Amino acid sequence: MFRRFLSKLHKYEIRIRKAVSNPRQGNFHSVFKGSGLDFTDLRQYQYGDDVRAIDWNTSAKGHGVYIKLFKEEKEQTVYFLVDVSGSQQVGVPNRLKIDASREICGVLTLAAVKEASVVGLQCFSDQNERYLKPSGGMKQAYRMISALYNLVPGSKRTNISRAILHALEILNRRSLVFLISDFVDNGYELHLKALARKHDLIVIHIYDRNEQNVPSMGIIPMINSETGEKTWVNTSSPFYRNYVAEQHQRKVKSLEMICRQNKADYIAVEASEDFVPVLIRLFRVRRYQRARMAIK
Repeated sequence: MFRRFLSKLHKYEIRIRKAVSNPRQGNFHSVFKGSGLDFTDLRQYQYGDDVRAIDWNTSAKGHGVYIKLFKEEKEQTVYFLVDVSGSQQVGVPNRLKIDASREICGVLTLAAVKEASVVGLQCFSDQNERYLKPSGGMKQAYRMISALYNLVPGSKRTNISRAILHALEILNRRSLVFLISDFVDNGYELHLKALARKHDLIVIHIYDRNEQNVPSMGIIPMINSETGEKTWVNTSSPFYRNYVAEQHQRKVKSLEMICRQNKADYIAVEASEDFVPVLIRLFRVRRYQRARMAIK
């Protein structure tokens, strides 16, 4: 089963790479590479230099105007924060939200190590369920994919804030961070903003189609996958169905706004859909953004 899963991931990764790579617009490397920069030296300002690079502290000493020189980090850290709480065990038969999360994380892990990035993994519920320190190479990729594939979480509850705080403590330098979750939690917004400000953040919101459009099935029991609490709801009620749809849209808009305001990327993926086209669109946007930055 695991070998079949791994084979599927490789096929997905090849699809994305072929779609995104373009000899005239930059290859896959230029898309996946993060935006981390290392300070290397100072030199005197020359006409045409970007004034935003001026080192005002050095220039204030009166020996001329100096700018900072940077070089792109040779080794980019790509860190995955993956929600494995009980709410992820929801979806259509044979295609739960956690299945989509595993596949997306696996595909991106393979893509990252092929671009000489180091990769790390943090699986979380309301506690840290699994942590793999960032490292490089295909063995590390397979280790991460295997850990995620075989993981049996110890808790069903969710605490996104705690997971983000742990990541902020571990990642000492600017990294490319993928946060993959259904965001069935509250009170994480401030920590999400802090993560976006410190790192190059991509938020991948996994949801189930029934969270957006509840099917009309009369009065049925609904069980909270994290607490086990059972409640009876009338799914045929227009009021209830509109309420669920509005709650979903409110969550999407809130996440989109936080990401936009803090220069993070946001994509929403319905668990049963083919996520490859969504990732392709994301990478094409990132490639375009990096091309514009290079021109500036």
